[in-house]
Amino acid sequence: MAITEFMEIITGNDTADKGTFNWGVTTKQSYMPLDNTEFFKENINLVDWLRQFVQTDEERHEEYVRGFLGKMLFSGDEALKSCTVLSGGEKMRCMFSRMMLQKANILVLDEPTNHLDLESITTLNNTLENFKGTVLLSSHDHEMLQTVCNRIIELTPKGIIDRYMTYDEYLEDKKVKELREQYYA
Repeated sequence: MAITEFMEIITGNDTADKGTFNWGVTTKQSYMPLDNTEFFKENINLVDWLRQFVQTDEERHEEYVRGFLGKMLFSGDEALKSCTVLSGGEKMRCMFSRMMLQKANILVLDEPTNHLDLESITTLNNTLENFKGTVLLSSHDHEMLQTVCNRIIELTPKGIIDRYMTYDEYLEDKKVKELREQYYA
């Protein structure tokens, strides 16, 4: 829960007890929260749901919105399905459509593989590997951490461990192991 709270704070969805955090002026963030329930309470279809997040009148056109839903495999009548009847995986796919629509250069993802099937996880992994911006990711998916991350930041009770390396290198690094023992003692 500490990681989720950290992500809520840096995305502006919660406030820190002390200290400040500011994004750079040229950054645009998109956040995939651990719990997306609040996004799907309204009884509207997926086209209208995604329209809520458009930035210009030009983007409100149904064809434009359907294009983003189509990228997440919602085609034809599926795009007219009510938000209130979606499975966990469908909700995640809608959230990814929303993130693509936002055109962010920083993605903040809290356990993005939850509720996804293997094919969707593989597609997400490949997409994140090719993403040109920054990905701030929390995950229990070892393969995703290994293939997507080139910097590991571990928040511990006694400090932060910050290393530029793959996840497997991080797990095997002698200095990191010593720091982890010290910070978790």
